Amino acid sequence: MQPWSTVDLPAIPGQGLPVMVYDNASQRLTVPAVTGDEARLYVCGITPYDSTHMGHASTYVAFDVLSRAWLDSGCSLRYVQNVTDIDDPLFERAAKTGVPWQDIATREMDRFRDDMTALRVLPPNNYVTVTEHIDGIISWIEDILAAGFAYTVDGDVYFDVEKAGTLGDVSHLGGAEMLSLFAQRGGDPDRAGKRSPLDPILWVRSKPDEPSWTTSFGEGRPGWHIECVAIAIDHLGGSVSVQGGGRDLVFPHHEMCNAQAPTSGRVSHFADAYLHAGMVSLNGEKMSKSLGNLVFISDLRHQGIDPMAIRLAIMSHHYAQDWEWTDQKLSAAMERLDQWRQALAMQGGADAMQVLQQVRISLSQNLDTPHALASIDDWARQTLSGDSSDPTAQGLIARTLDALLGLAL
Repeated sequence: MQPWSTVDLPAIPGQGLPVMVYDNASQRLTVPAVTGDEARLYVCGITPYDSTHMGHASTYVAFDVLSRAWLDSGCSLRYVQNVTDIDDPLFERAAKTGVPWQDIATREMDRFRDDMTALRVLPPNNYVTVTEHIDGIISWIEDILAAGFAYTVDGDVYFDVEKAGTLGDVSHLGGAEMLSLFAQRGGDPDRAGKRSPLDPILWVRSKPDEPSWTTSFGEGRPGWHIECVAIAIDHLGGSVSVQGGGRDLVFPHHEMCNAQAPTSGRVSHFADAYLHAGMVSLNGEKMSKSLGNLVFISDLRHQGIDPMAIRLAIMSHHYAQDWEWTDQKLSAAMERLDQWRQALAMQGGADAMQVLQQVRISLSQNLDTPHALASIDDWARQTLSGDSSDPTAQGLIARTLDALLGLAL
C-alpha cells in the first residue's frame, strides 16, 4: 500500500551525534544497533476503525523525530509501519454502523495519511496492511509450529509463551499484572485447553462474514502479535533496530513480538531496543476510543488550526512523558510559533550554528525535544532584542527547524 507524501529535508551543515534512546527491555539508555549504516525502524500502526487522535499523533511525531535524528547522524533509514486492517474492533464497528469493514478501513487509512502529511511526518518505506501480507504471516506460523512453539485448540493456533522462555524480558511485569493487562488488551486468559493463560493466539478461526484464508492448519485469520513480527522482519530483512509504539503496547504486544520472532529460527532476536511514547489524556483520563474522549487531528485541521502548532504542542513534552491535551497548550504553541516567525522575519539574528549544535545534542540524548525547542526560544528572544550578529541566521534556523524538528515555518 502507498504511504503518504514524502517530505524533502533541507540540507544543514555538519552531522548529528549518535542517538541514545531509552530501551524498555534493558531499562537503560542505549545507542540502538544499526546494520552497516542502516537504522531499521518498525512502528506499530493503526487499527483503522476510527480517526487519528492526539495519542496517535504524539506517538508518530516521536518516531518521526527519531527518524530525523538518525538521518542527520549519517545513518540511512529503513522504516516499516503496519496497518491492522483485520481485527475485532474493525468488525465490531462494521456491525454497529452497517458499513463494510473494508470501506471503514479505507476511509480511516486515507484520513490517517492526510493527518501525517499535514504534520510533516516522514512516511515509511513500506506501509503494509495485514491483508497484503497474509502469505508471509502464514509462513511464520508454519515455522513456529514446526519448531514446537505452537499448538492448536479447537482449530485455533496458540503460541507457547512459557516454552519461549522470554516472558517479562520487555515489560518486567509480575504475573498478576500480566494477566490483568492480557485480559484488557485482547487476550483470552480463561480459554479452556490453553497451556498457559498468557499464551497469545497466532491464528484464529474466523466468524461468519469475517475474512478467512485457507492454510495447512485450518481456515481463519492471523492474530495480532505475529502480524507485526512477520511484516517487520520480512520487509526489513532482519532484526529491528527499534520497535516503537505507545506505552500501552509494552504488554502484551511488544512482549509477545519479542518472544515469537526467535522461535521461527529466522532471526536471533526481534529488536535491539523497545521504545515507547507516553500516553495523552483529556480531562484527567487517558485518550482512548473505548472512552470516547478523543481529540481528532482532522477536526483540528478542519477548524483551521495550523498543523505546525499541533506538532509543536506535542513536542513540547518529552516523548516518553504522559501529558494532557488542553486548549491552553495549543494556544501556547501558537504564541510560540508567532514569536519564532517574528524573529525569522528579521534581517540577521543571534548565532545560528550554536543553536543547531544545541538542538543536535538535545535530540541525541533520548530525543529531548523540550530542550531543543528551548534553544530556539533563546535564539528568538536574543534576535528580537536586537542581536543581529549572524547575517545568515534566519535561513539556518528555518532549515534546522524543518530538517530536525519537522516544523516548516
